[in-house]
Amino acid sequence: MKPKTELTDAELLRLMMAGDEESLTLLYKRRHQSIYRFALQMSGSQQVAEDVTHDVFLFLMKDGHVFDPARGSVSSFLFGVARNYVLRRFRGDQMAVPFAVGDDDEPFDQMAPEPSPLEDLTKTEMIENVRRAVLSLPERYREVVVLCELQELSYGETAEILGCAIGTVRSRLHRARGLLLAKLRPTREQGDLVSSAAVESARCFA
Repeated sequence: MKPKTELTDAELLRLMMAGDEESLTLLYKRRHQSIYRFALQMSGSQQVAEDVTHDVFLFLMKDGHVFDPARGSVSSFLFGVARNYVLRRFRGDQMAVPFAVGDDDEPFDQMAPEPSPLEDLTKTEMIENVRRAVLSLPERYREVVVLCELQELSYGETAEILGCAIGTVRSRLHRARGLLLAKLRPTREQGDLVSSAAVESARCFA
């Protein structure tokens, strides 16, 4: 028998629903960070992200039996549940708030050359600008940017999560990229270099 650490998400979920607490722990450790990042990138609020992550796994423990492997992966299923909770917060108590400057706790690659103070400031400002621009997008555009650009999911996975056609994901993402570039467009003196770097820095979002 394979060690549980080598089991697929679907296998862990099946064991979890049969009462195996270790499988729940392993599945949580494997997937909770991506769910938290998604909720954070969508809401801009650490509190909302923590609450949503908690709610997603409570839902999984109670109603994990509704997962249908024929319709997609456990990961996509969890993103879909998280999306529903995030949208519920948007439309309910309006807890989502903008990111505060400097709340990015993720370290940069320690093997990379250490930037000068000016470079570090420029990068921090750039990431903050990306955060604010993403958070300013309408929900239907924000979620495709978060899933495709920040979470780096495929169009197919994103369509599965959103319950729409792949063509819809493509068209929304195209529109969202246009809106983001318009919001992030630097002054003419700075040129395209900063604009390009700003788009690339989006993956430092969380």
